Amino acid sequence: MNSPGDTKTQFNLYSVFRSVANQVGDRECIVQGDLRLTYADVLANSNKLARFLNSRGLGVKHARQSLSNHESGQDHVGIYLYNSNVYIESMLACFQSRCAPFNVNYRYVKDELVYLLEDARTNGLIFNSTFAGVLSEVLKELPQIEVLVQVADDPTIGLVDGALWYEDIMGDDELPSLDLDLSPDDLYILYTGGTTGMPKGVLWRQHDIFMAAMGGRKITNWEVVEDYKSIEDAAREGSALRSMPLPPLMHGAAQWMSFMGITAGGTLVMPTNTKYLDPVDCWETIAREHVNIVAVVGDAMARPLLEELQRASASGTPYDTSSILAVGNGGAPMSTQVKSKLLDLLGPIVVSDSVGSSETGAQASHISVKDSVGSGTFQPGPGAVVVNEFMTRLLEPGDDEIGWLGQVGWVPLGYLGDPEKTSKTFPVIDGVRYSIPGDRAKVSQDGVIELLGRDSITINSGGEKIFVEEVELSLTSHPDVDDCVVVGRSSSKWGQEVVAIVQPRPGSNPDTNSLIEHAATTIARYKLPKEILLVERVQRSPAGKADYRWAKALAESGQDLPG
Repeated sequence: MNSPGDTKTQFNLYSVFRSVANQVGDRECIVQGDLRLTYADVLANSNKLARFLNSRGLGVKHARQSLSNHESGQDHVGIYLYNSNVYIESMLACFQSRCAPFNVNYRYVKDELVYLLEDARTNGLIFNSTFAGVLSEVLKELPQIEVLVQVADDPTIGLVDGALWYEDIMGDDELPSLDLDLSPDDLYILYTGGTTGMPKGVLWRQHDIFMAAMGGRKITNWEVVEDYKSIEDAAREGSALRSMPLPPLMHGAAQWMSFMGITAGGTLVMPTNTKYLDPVDCWETIAREHVNIVAVVGDAMARPLLEELQRASASGTPYDTSSILAVGNGGAPMSTQVKSKLLDLLGPIVVSDSVGSSETGAQASHISVKDSVGSGTFQPGPGAVVVNEFMTRLLEPGDDEIGWLGQVGWVPLGYLGDPEKTSKTFPVIDGVRYSIPGDRAKVSQDGVIELLGRDSITINSGGEKIFVEEVELSLTSHPDVDDCVVVGRSSSKWGQEVVAIVQPRPGSNPDTNSLIEHAATTIARYKLPKEILLVERVQRSPAGKADYRWAKALAESGQDLPG
């Protein structure tokens, strides 16, 4: 768990993509339905959008060296899109024009959007027509957003006042790249999900996020890319795997997987429908496009895919899944029950659980194969550490303490506009700067990390700390439970008590006492829910992450309600 050293080259994300495209320009880069774009196509499209953003005066305004870690010297462009080629092209265009792109959650309602776009100090916005209605109201309160690019995904919706059509910007002419002095200090901004508090913009140097999560290291062995020639050689000579990230690209893990695949010269495959998870469409796409790697977020995505796979197999018309090599999971736990069933049906593949966050990049992993399925423990990658309760020292293997999961090396600069939170999350210990976003963990005798859960949602009941993910996994292993979220509720006796919000499997009507007794077979009795509330649907983000604010409000009300 030593700190990773740096490379002899400092990378810029657009320069990385251009290096790959110059080597494999005729290879497919993005496939979605009938749309098939080569690396040369994506490079040309991003060039045109970059020139447009630059022509509107957007770019870098202040050198990184003159700024504090919570400050940005670049213009910020929000990407408010469903998954599509335009999402990737927009990110690349921002990198090329030296704007800083950031992710916009497309489920947000007006007030949430106003908060996000104001907090992000937004100068430009690239958005789908679907969002034109709510956006028109938002823009009345944020007149400083002057650069608007609209992507037509609904022919019945007209152009927002002041916007330009993306297709008009594309035009017919081939345009070269902008001749700008790109820097590894240029920013990549990733907004947190806001499921436990208000979303915050994490500021990364492009070199650091590239090394931490976007292709600068091989996740299989953490081997580091040293220079652009190494990237070019690997893209030209590699196996060109075909990857399908199912989470929305507004989710960091989906962006990271996409750029890892592109950096390696692979093909990014998207389902035909990206507005919601359609299991039939997903499996048909996997079979048609010979997808090798599928990325999901927890049981919320994996279960519907598994159920469709089981249905097709039982009906005698199974999907062709022979191309799949791995299923990658991150962002939320996948139960051992779901993993085991996927491994039974998909044959000799691996299921890889990854640990990481917006503030750390990729940190650790756990590999499951048929007959060897696990959960909750992870092999640390370079720079992954566990820091003690008081953040004064690193815990050593076998220390019998619960500490904080941290990362050293390639870590973010800080949170946009928030020096206090920046100082708290990125402390200096013995002269070394760490990222410690709030996950609780232990280190076993053999150096394996046991991840316990996010401290902000940990329940303190009668002086005992209860990690909600452990309770959730115990309940989702019941055959009548489709989904579950666990939160703490105020208690005059215990301070807090455990409440589970459970979504039953279709057609089942589980007795809540039987669910509690089932959980008692795997967790201590003091961790058991004091109450279980049944809902039609557990509320999650499009990326599959639980909405703990919604769940806590529901638990405090103490009523079974629709999700």
